[in-house]
Amino acid sequence: MRVLLLSPNTLTAPYPVYPLGLDYVAGSLSAAHQVRIADLQVIDQAALADLLDEFVPEIIGIACRNIDNTDATDPLFLLHGYQELVSWLRQRSAAVIVCGGCGFTIMPERIFEFLGTDYGIIGEGERFGLLVDALAQGHDPAAIPGVLMAGGVAVQPPPWPGTLSRRLPIQDEQSNFYIRNGGMLNLQSKRGCSFRCLYCPYPRVEGGVHRLAEPGQVARIALGLQAAGARYLFITDSAFNSDISHSLAVAQALRDCGLSIPWGAFFAPIAHPPGYFEAMAAAGCRHVEFGTESLAKGMLQVLRKPFCPPDALDAHRQARTAGLHVAHYFLLGGPSESAATVAESLDLIEQLDKTVFFFFIGIRIYPGTALYDQALAEGQIDQAADLLKPVFYRPDAIDLAAIEAQVAQRAAGRRNWLVGSGGATVAATAQTLRQRGLVGPLWEYLAR
Repeated sequence: MRVLLLSPNTLTAPYPVYPLGLDYVAGSLSAAHQVRIADLQVIDQAALADLLDEFVPEIIGIACRNIDNTDATDPLFLLHGYQELVSWLRQRSAAVIVCGGCGFTIMPERIFEFLGTDYGIIGEGERFGLLVDALAQGHDPAAIPGVLMAGGVAVQPPPWPGTLSRRLPIQDEQSNFYIRNGGMLNLQSKRGCSFRCLYCPYPRVEGGVHRLAEPGQVARIALGLQAAGARYLFITDSAFNSDISHSLAVAQALRDCGLSIPWGAFFAPIAHPPGYFEAMAAAGCRHVEFGTESLAKGMLQVLRKPFCPPDALDAHRQARTAGLHVAHYFLLGGPSESAATVAESLDLIEQLDKTVFFFFIGIRIYPGTALYDQALAEGQIDQAADLLKPVFYRPDAIDLAAIEAQVAQRAAGRRNWLVGSGGATVAATAQTLRQRGLVGPLWEYLAR
């Protein structure tokens, strides 16, 4: 069958993100099928129309990576654009339309209804290959775990049991776009998250148990991305260091294989063995992005984070001592948040040097999370609540506007304290730096 995989994401702030998921979906498809990838970062709607006429796809798979930007201070709802895209495709193609991805999996029935696609893929995208095979052979797709269709009920499938096979990008129009705009391509070393954070839907998307890629295979993929022109790699694991031993093995494999381009990753500011970040730096790591969320002891306990404030401060010092660029992401406004807990975080933040802070105010309530259960029990939402558009938790002791004002007052005049991703000003600065040939996330140029 002729299969078109479509990435509709056109966000460029803080930088355009390569659609890694579609490479895994493409890699899962049988060689019997013809596969094309269309990335709307790279081509416009007119070029997509030409592709539909030339390729005449029988199945179109749409990647729904994000529902919105989860930012209460600068909200952006993305699904209207997806809905318009589906309608536009219906007018120009007779193809079966399928939606899947991380965002879709969080609320599959609601998004399926909202977009009006023919099928949905819940969980990991490799199941799309099973759906394509079933349709090609005239079999009933209803028996495939994770496939949602009209009249069906969304059932969360188990983690994908098969081999994770990725299509490596080549030097083509798509990869060249990302290489020109920051030089970054993406890499994954494991799936699943072992943490149990109050608000996070990630375990629902990929499962709550780690599935580790063989370090040598990760290194071989990294070399393939470098050969495709990548000048920087970002490891997309929810927390690269959530398995310390595996992350060290991957770093060693990257070093042993001779990878010559820098890389970065998300890290949790947990306790680390001595020399951990020196090993990361020796393997080419340049950027550490800590999901710190809060530095108030009580809030970290409420959020069910696997670390305490001294762990976070020590992780920062270790990473800085190893010569790494460091950023911290904070998520304020959870249960029990107050002016006092915000101040407690801000006071400890003052001890962190040569870094950048991204403050996100308000925690979105997602179905299937412990925060959802708590909001339900407190009467903030009810069973009929439509969470498709963002609904943020409301702490009793302080409102979100007051948190934003408290952060803004402390941040005044400091370019390394950013509410959200920094808005248009930071995006414009990053674009200027990219035009000068600089690579990577670039937030280190704001560090103080």
